[in-house]
Formats: sequence, structure tokens, C-alpha cells
Amino acid sequence: MQEDTIVAIATALTNSGIGIIRISGEESFTIIDKIYKSKNGKKKLSQVPSHTMHYGFIYDDDKVIDEVMVAVMRSPKSYTMEDTVEINCHGGTLVMRRVLETAIRHGARLAEPGEFTKRAFLNGRIDLSQAESVMDVINARNDFALESSIRQLCGSVKIKIEAIRKKIIHEIAFIESALDDPEHISIDGYGIELDNKITDVCAEIKDILVSFENGELLKEGIRTVIVGKPNAGKSSLMNVLVGRERAIVTNTPGTTRDVLEEQINLDGITLNIADTAGIRKTEDMIEKIGVEKAKDYLAKADLIIYVVDASVGLDKNDKEILELLENQKVLILLNKADLAQIVTEEDFKEILWERGLSLPIISISAKEETGIKELKRTIQDMFFTGEITCNDEVCITNVRHKADLQSALDSLLLVKSSIENQMPEDFYSIDLMNAYESLGSIIGASVGEDLVNEIFSKFCMGK
Repeated sequence: MQEDTIVAIATALTNSGIGIIRISGEESFTIIDKIYKSKNGKKKLSQVPSHTMHYGFIYDDDKVIDEVMVAVMRSPKSYTMEDTVEINCHGGTLVMRRVLETAIRHGARLAEPGEFTKRAFLNGRIDLSQAESVMDVINARNDFALESSIRQLCGSVKIKIEAIRKKIIHEIAFIESALDDPEHISIDGYGIELDNKITDVCAEIKDILVSFENGELLKEGIRTVIVGKPNAGKSSLMNVLVGRERAIVTNTPGTTRDVLEEQINLDGITLNIADTAGIRKTEDMIEKIGVEKAKDYLAKADLIIYVVDASVGLDKNDKEILELLENQKVLILLNKADLAQIVTEEDFKEILWERGLSLPIISISAKEETGIKELKRTIQDMFFTGEITCNDEVCITNVRHKADLQSALDSLLLVKSSIENQMPEDFYSIDLMNAYESLGSIIGASVGEDLVNEIFSKFCMGK
């Protein structure tokens, strides 16, 4: 338990119906007794049962600050596993600050960012991966990210990591016991047996690592770049997807000079969309800069939407664009289907076939908003049917977790190398222990104070 008692505004600091001020620590009930009075002035919250709600007023000396409802939670059955009080007051920024300041004047300390969750971790209520998932839940941008974060909050990562660590520590214990008591514990043929076990564990870790790319897409959104020649209808498509006039649309080629970025929720999937300048040869210096920016964005994209004006023929600019799209995940839109078509799907399939490519092609009209449903469905199929798989158990979204998993995998591969080279068994133990500790870092079983402080410093106030 921490010695001091902390307080913070737990809800957003903005005018709203209700605001919550959370107090946690040994002096929580002493502090609330000093600043809270029930309607009849007789009830002391330090004497009431846990997990009860009470109506009354917050006072600063003899002055009423606000009419409130106060929730009382006694240790260890609270978020932090400490005595906790939550004051539900009116949600005005001024009144919340006044209640906060009153609690501080009567003995509480202003909490640091993430300190309530940090205490939950230090007091053993949650592991480090669950603590980190708290902010993922808060920051979730779509249904898939929220579901993944909730699974982690419920302990999916912890359960998986602890199961793997249990297998590793069993082998470490066996090796140490055999080395200490060789007369009674034989290690003849153990290298082959261990190698098979390590192969299975490595496969488990690799499966989790594969989920990171998928998890990152779920968490951060799909980086989507709209590309094409000038006047192909890129900006019109951007406006349709965003649902408002985000980009300027004219009949003049080269209107878009810079990159316009927006984030949209596409039926539960987050797209981080960038509308780029039309790619073509130009002498206009500003347009040239826009074209180069477009090429830079293409290199970093998860998805490229190549918009083709199907009412005009293809030219050398299209050839250059196709060269830029090699080895990328691309969706081709034949736009302006409301006009006479010069470029058909069959034409484009033949062009792609000559280049050894097979890419999805959809005819749309951004102006008439036709083909948009098929576009959305195709994007979902490209990313969430087969290629993007986050199993029901665990899908990691945290870069730190990925690094620790990779470190554990590297250590286990060293064990396999030692077995292959017939090294002494104590070499196995060293690398097995390194793998064990790397995995422990994910759930907070073996992390330093500096790392813990860095992780929780990224949390929002009051959480």
C-alpha cells in the first residue's frame, strides 16, 4: 500500500452533467469526513458499509461547495485495493476544481497521471499488460480495437504469457535439479526432449507475434492513401467517405496541392485517409512538392486506393503510378461510371496481368455515390477475412510487448542452438531464464521502477 492519499478529477474537465472526484488511500475516509455532511448532518462516511452511495453536501469549512452523491469503497474491494471515495458532483469545471482543491487542503495529494491504475498494479489487482490495456480501452477508435483491448483488460495476455512462462520455468527447475543431484536425476537424452518442447513454445510465441501487425491495425487504424492522376476524382471520393465537403473539388487538374488527412470509422474499422496530389509530370514547383509528398505517403501506406478516371484513356502517368504500387496492398477504383467508359475492368485486368498482378477492381461513381458499398465491403474483406486474424485468446497491440516477445524468442532459439552444438546443460538454463524474464516483463513480473513510471506517465489524469 502507498502511504499518502491521492485525489484527482476522474472525468473529463469540461462542462457536463456529472463530474467525479476520486480519492484513494489510507486517509480517504478521514478526508471525506472533514468535507462531507449528510442532509441531517449526522452521518459519517467513515462509519458506513462498503459499496454504498450517500447523498449530502461538500463543505469548505462552513461554506457549501456542491450537492453531491458519494460512493464509498473499502479496501481491498476497490479499483486500487485501497480505501476509496468517489464524489459525484455537478460537472461544471469550476465546481469540480473547487471540490478537488478542498480535498487537497484537507490532506490529499494531487494524483500523478495514471497513479490510480499504477496503485492497482503495485497492489496486485492487475498485471502490467492489463494496466496498459486500460488506456487502450479509453483510446479505442473502433469496435475491433475495443474488443481486443477488453480481452487484454480481462487478462488474455496475462493468461497466455503465464502459461508459456510455466513451461519454461519447469525446464529450468529440472536442469538445476539434475545438475545439483546427478546421481538421482538423469539428463541422458534430455537435449532432444527439450528441443522438441522449445520448438512448441517458439511456435506459440511466433503466433502471438504475428498478431501484432493485425493488432496495430485494429488499434491505430488502416493507413489509407488515395492516389491517382489529377482530376481522377480523388477528392470527390474523399468527401464521400468522410461524409462532408473536406476537399475542394473543381474541374481544374492539380487543385489538390498538399495532403489532406481525415480519420473515419468504416463500419467498425478505422481508416486514416490521406488524399494526395494528383501524380503527373509538371513544371509547377508547388505541385511538384505535392507529388513528391504523395509518393512518400504511398511508401508508408497499409492500403492504397488507386482512383482511375475511366472516362479518359490511360497514359504515361498511369504507368508511373502502377510502378509505384508494386508490392503494396492496392484497391483500384474505376471512377466516373456515370460517364461513357473508355477504360473497362477487363482492360485494366489485362494491364495488371502483364505486370503479374491480380488486384481488386471496382467501378464507382464518386459523383453519384454508386459502388461505395462494394468499396467498403472489399476493404473489410481485404483486411478482416483471412489476412487479418486476431484469435479469441490474445492479439497484442503494444510495441513493448512485441519487443519482449521477440527477445524471449531469440533467447529460446539460442537454447536450440546450444542443444544442436551439444553445449553443457547450464548453457540452456541461462538462455531459458532470459526468455522467462523477457516474458515476465510483459506482465510486470520483472520490470524496473523506471519502466513502470514511464508507462504510467502516459496515462490521463484521474486514471
